[in-house]
Amino acid sequence: MTVVHPITRAWITTGGTGAQNYDEFADDAEITAIIEANPHSALGIEMPHRAPDSLGKSFGDALPDAVTRLAEAKADGSYTPAEQVVVLYRITAPGEEPAYGIFAMVDTDQISTRADEPGLVIRNEDVFIAKVRERVALAEALGHLLSPVLLLQTGRGDELHAALAKATDAAGAPAATDLDQAGRTHAIWLLGPGPEQDELTALAGGGELVVADGNHRSLAAQTGGFRRFLAVVTTPASVAIQPYNRLISELPTTPQELLDRLTAAGAQVSSVEGPAQVPAAGGTIVLQLPGQAYAVTLPHTGAGRLENLDHALVERLLLRDALGLDPGDKRITYVGGDYPASWLAGEVEAGRAELAILIAPVTVDDFVAVNLAREKMPRKSTWFTPKARGGLVVAELPDPA
Repeated sequence: MTVVHPITRAWITTGGTGAQNYDEFADDAEITAIIEANPHSALGIEMPHRAPDSLGKSFGDALPDAVTRLAEAKADGSYTPAEQVVVLYRITAPGEEPAYGIFAMVDTDQISTRADEPGLVIRNEDVFIAKVRERVALAEALGHLLSPVLLLQTGRGDELHAALAKATDAAGAPAATDLDQAGRTHAIWLLGPGPEQDELTALAGGGELVVADGNHRSLAAQTGGFRRFLAVVTTPASVAIQPYNRLISELPTTPQELLDRLTAAGAQVSSVEGPAQVPAAGGTIVLQLPGQAYAVTLPHTGAGRLENLDHALVERLLLRDALGLDPGDKRITYVGGDYPASWLAGEVEAGRAELAILIAPVTVDDFVAVNLAREKMPRKSTWFTPKARGGLVVAELPDPA
């Protein structure tokens, strides 16, 4: 039996509802601007307190607004219902190879977070529990899931990739398309019950599934007692890992004291000439302070591969030891690879932040090794692209387990 299943009752976009996922933004004002420009964006439902007509409300107080917006979207034809379907998914852009996936439901009881916990779905990062609680509250209020967990099929990825390419090529005109902020076209096709659906769900669930994006959403499914969660199962050939950087809005110490503390801890610190750039390879990070950037090689203080990843060293030696900041401190903003180094440096030079931390992308080898060992990646350390688009496929929640 596969762990990947058709969506019992889905609502499929008719166009205009697609959106970046709620956690892809470095600035909440961007969310408000997107919703204001497109009131049909699923962000108005996913982040109800950021919608222009709900500003000033807390997330919890804005949940009734989210319920109303989803009901209105169904009523005005923004979504159309379908039953017992999986949804073929293709992402294309000029100069890029197509990315493929399949929207489906996945068994929550298959999630594994450590070596002695059985299950085919591997969750690999520490999370912020407050964000998990928000996702649970939203799903319970709506009775629907709008934002999928992105899962990598590691066992039969090549077979799944070929099968999805063949299926989308033969599927004719898509049910809907959506253009994202990076110029990529997201296309979807419905696939009902039958041998082809059975074959694709078997391939999608035919090996270990690694959470590439959506650690909070997958834990929300467990915390909320949801029997299944909405996912896009994709293939290793369809994704790449980009940098995941940090902005510190307010330093609890002076820039010079920070550099001195790092040096005293065994780091090598040197000035950077010219604009700050994300390092091409691991081993050295770049700090952008007001007026000057520095290359910093942090000492390896852990016993194994995981403890010595750049992201782990930043969390332990820089944020905790040198700055006294917990990873969940509100002064830390986690900035994904869609934002270039020039944007982060610009935030510091404009005075909207006091420090930018630029970190080389995690390698696929390191990511796979940590997952196979059932260890947890540091928080917000892998920014996979392209992202699965939210608001294209909405799944009604099945009954609790």
